[in-house]
Amino acid sequence: MLTLRAATAQDVSLILQLIRHLAEYEREPDAAVATEQDLLRDGFGPEPKFHVIIAEWDTAPVGFAFYFLHYSTWLGRAGIFLEDLFVKPEFRGKGIGKALLAELAKIAVKNDYYGVKWEVLDWNQPAIDFYEKLGAQVRRTWLPVRITGEPLRNLASQAPTASNMSAENRSSRPDSV
Repeated sequence: MLTLRAATAQDVSLILQLIRHLAEYEREPDAAVATEQDLLRDGFGPEPKFHVIIAEWDTAPVGFAFYFLHYSTWLGRAGIFLEDLFVKPEFRGKGIGKALLAELAKIAVKNDYYGVKWEVLDWNQPAIDFYEKLGAQVRRTWLPVRITGEPLRNLASQAPTASNMSAENRSSRPDSV
C-alpha cells in the first residue's frame, strides 16, 4: 500500500540515498556530491530552501519528489520546480510516480501556484511518454542553462564594486528564477 509523507530532518540519510540512486539511474553517479550536512542545513532549518515528499510502499521507502518554489515573471505567480523525481525500479508501474506528481499538483492548486515544472533527460523516453500522457508539455525549444564553479566565480568578480544592492537583496534565495 502506498503512503506519501513530508520528509523530516530524520530522513536526511534516506533522501541522500535516493538522490544517489537517481544519479546512478541518470548515468552520473559521481555527480551527486551533496552530503547529509548540506541537506540538513538547507532543507530543515528556519528557512528551508527545498521540500521533499517520501513515497513508502508497505512502510518501505521507495521514492521521492524533491522540490522548491520559483517565480514566473511572465505569469506573475509562484510555481513549483521539481528538482528530482525518483521511484526505485522494482516499484515502477504501481502508480507511485503519478501519485508523487499528483501530490505536487495538489500543493500547487491549494497555494494558487501557476503549476509545476521540471526537466527530463532527452534519452529518457519512458519518462517523456509518461509525462506527456499526464498532460505535461515537454518544451523542446527551451534549453536549460547553468553556470557553476570557476566560470561562476569569474562572472561574480565582474560585478560592479559600487553596487546599490542592499544585503537583503543579495540574498542567496533562488526564488526569482
